Amino acid sequence: MIRKIVALILILNPNLVFAETKVLFIGNSFTFGYGSPVKYYRAKSVTDLNNEGIGGVPALFKSFTVQAGLNYDVYLETHGGSDFNYHLNNELDVIGSQSWDQVLMHSYSTLDKENPGDPESLIKSTANLSEFLHGLNPDIEVYITATWSRPDLIYKADRRWSGTPIEKMALDVRAGYNLAAQSPYVTAVNAVGEAWTQAMKLGIADTNPYDGIEFGKVSLWTWDYYHASAYGYYLHALMAFGNLTGLDPRSLGENECSGFELGMSQHQIKMLQQAAFEQLIKDKRLTPSSLSKPKFSQQPKRCSAM
Repeated sequence: MIRKIVALILILNPNLVFAETKVLFIGNSFTFGYGSPVKYYRAKSVTDLNNEGIGGVPALFKSFTVQAGLNYDVYLETHGGSDFNYHLNNELDVIGSQSWDQVLMHSYSTLDKENPGDPESLIKSTANLSEFLHGLNPDIEVYITATWSRPDLIYKADRRWSGTPIEKMALDVRAGYNLAAQSPYVTAVNAVGEAWTQAMKLGIADTNPYDGIEFGKVSLWTWDYYHASAYGYYLHALMAFGNLTGLDPRSLGENECSGFELGMSQHQIKMLQQAAFEQLIKDKRLTPSSLSKPKFSQQPKRCSAM
């Protein structure tokens, strides 16, 4: 009877589409887009469970899914400077208000705020939070995001990663998340930090903002050399898109509309998509295949209303 009612509704209103996948982003300023126009970008296209009017990386992800013809219902729960323990101690009522099909979450950028580089707290808190989420939906997919290298901790003296190559911090953070991903309720690691390194290797992203930005390159970091710029958050969202949907981020094409709205060139968009693709292939999150041309306009345009 329910199926008959649904079929009748669709016949009477063929434009009505039901949400297929409900996804929640859990994080801090690295998710909500601090230091960039991404923070409030298309905030009405997603649901901020804390009612702070945030768009952030979740709104970029939502835009990508719409352009790809997918139906995602996107939510976020974020708090600046937080780790997983903060969400466990303060936000379980909010997080547990619904069951989720997918969750993408990350903890503090140095693994442990008090002991940078130490994964012990991350491992325990990931296990606890992912177990809670699994209790809401036994079929849930939980992804944990390994974040990027921070120039303020690399190029300044007497910091945890001082004097090391730019890619070292991202690799150390990834190693910690790999350990945390051994929890039976974690699906995979979303390797954003290493995707940033891929962008540097491809020559689209600068490696050291303290000595100026090389001609023809972008800075993935914003003015504090800690948080991301619009380019960095864009790459973050491309990695989320690839991991959660299983689609090649290059399929969005160089005329992808959110990048255009944020002031990016077609070349920059194309190269950031390529960086995400190469990391997703490296992590075996995508299968190499022939790439169909995006079914979009020949010139970039503003995103349609969502």
